[in-house]
Amino acid sequence: MKKLISMAAFVAAAALAGCATMNDSPVKTMDGVLVGAGGMTLYTFDRDAAGSGKSVCNGPCATNWPPLMASKAPGSDYSVITRDDGKTQLAYKGKPLYYWIKDTKPGDKTGEGVNQVWRTARP
Repeated sequence: MKKLISMAAFVAAAALAGCATMNDSPVKTMDGVLVGAGGMTLYTFDRDAAGSGKSVCNGPCATNWPPLMASKAPGSDYSVITRDDGKTQLAYKGKPLYYWIKDTKPGDKTGEGVNQVWRTARP
């Protein structure tokens, strides 16, 4: 449990740190997938409708799949959506981006295929 809590704190801090300036894009490509700050893999959720401007992953879902928070989009393929709680989240090609709480180190991709609705975000 302690490891899970510290991972959640890391993901939250990484998401905020990654959006500190527009010179440091909050998203990069590594090993063929999009990663956020600290090299942590980003995911999309099949139940989010691309281009809808909404995330359907809220409450307990967002605890397990922390959103990549952002106030500005770093490029034309990116946009910012407003979540149900009023906070803003980065989307890639209209799909909101998330971390997976069970990824414990940069390069982990353990969220791929979870419940057959989570996918690694690919450029």
